[in-house]
Amino acid sequence: MLRCWRAAAAISAGSGWGAGCVRGRFSMAKSKFEYVRDFEADDTCLPNCWIVVRLDGRNFHRFAEQHEFKKPNDDRALHLMTKCAQTVMQELEDIAIAYGQSDEYSFVFKKKSVWFKRRASKFVTHVVSQFASSYVFYWKDYFKDQQLLYPPGFDGRIVLYPSNQNLKDYLSWRQADCHINNLYNTVFWMLVQRSGLTPVQAQDRLQGTLAGDKNEILFSEFNINYNNEPLMYRKGTVLIWQKVNEVMTKKIKLPKETEEKEVEVTRTRTKVVPLHCDIIGDQFWEEYPEILAEDS
Repeated sequence: MLRCWRAAAAISAGSGWGAGCVRGRFSMAKSKFEYVRDFEADDTCLPNCWIVVRLDGRNFHRFAEQHEFKKPNDDRALHLMTKCAQTVMQELEDIAIAYGQSDEYSFVFKKKSVWFKRRASKFVTHVVSQFASSYVFYWKDYFKDQQLLYPPGFDGRIVLYPSNQNLKDYLSWRQADCHINNLYNTVFWMLVQRSGLTPVQAQDRLQGTLAGDKNEILFSEFNINYNNEPLMYRKGTVLIWQKVNEVMTKKIKLPKETEEKEVEVTRTRTKVVPLHCDIIGDQFWEEYPEILAEDS
C-alpha cells in the first residue's frame, strides 16, 4: 500500500520515481514544463535505406602507444575489436553485416529495420555505448599482461544508403582503405624496426611511393611478399550471421536404467561469425545473398 501511495503522489506531482515507474501503464502526467519537448529535433532515418553506423577510436594513436600495441598489427587489439563488434550484433539483432579494421567498425542495419522507430540518435548511442563498455569488459581476456590505464573513447556517425550498390560501394571503400593503410604501415614499421630509420626518415622514404613501390621495398629489402601477409591484416574482418552446429554433452536417463549417461547432442544455432575475405568483388555477395535480401 505504501508503494502505491508514493506512486500516486508522484503522478500528481508530475515527476519523480513514481511517474517513471508507472509510465508504461498510464499516460504521462502533464505539467507546464512539458513544452520543452518541442525543442527535440526529428532525427528519424529515411525509410527503405540501409543504416550504417561507423565508430572510430578516439585518439587511438596515443592509446595504442601507452598500452604498448605491437606494430604494425596487434592481434590482441584486432581480436578484441571483433569481440566487441560481435557483442553489439548479438545485442542489436537488426544488424545484417559489420566490417572492421584497425580501430573502426561499421554496422549495417537492415533496410526495413524499425528499431527504436529508426531514430538516428538511438542507433548511434546504443552502438557506441555497447561497443565501448564491451571493450573495457573484455580487455583482460585479450591483454592479460597489460593493465588498462584509462578508459578508451569512441565516436560514431550515421549514414544512409538507399541502394544495395551504394552499400556495397561503401563497404568496398572501407576495405580498400584497410589495404592502403596496412600496406603503408607494414613498410613503414619494417623500415623503422629492421632498417633502423627514424619515423621521420621512414616517412620521407615512402613519400610519393605507389603500391608497387612499397611491395618492392618489402620484397627486395625484407624478403616479404605482401600477398602472404595474414588476410585479417590485408582484408579486415567481416561479421555475418551464420547457422553453426554446436556439439554439446547432455546427461540423460535411458528407460530401464538407473544411472544417467552422457550423450552428445548437436544443435543448430545462428551466431555471429568472423570472416577474412574480399568483399569488393562479386563472389562474396553471390555466396551470401541473404545479407541483401529484402526479407532477411
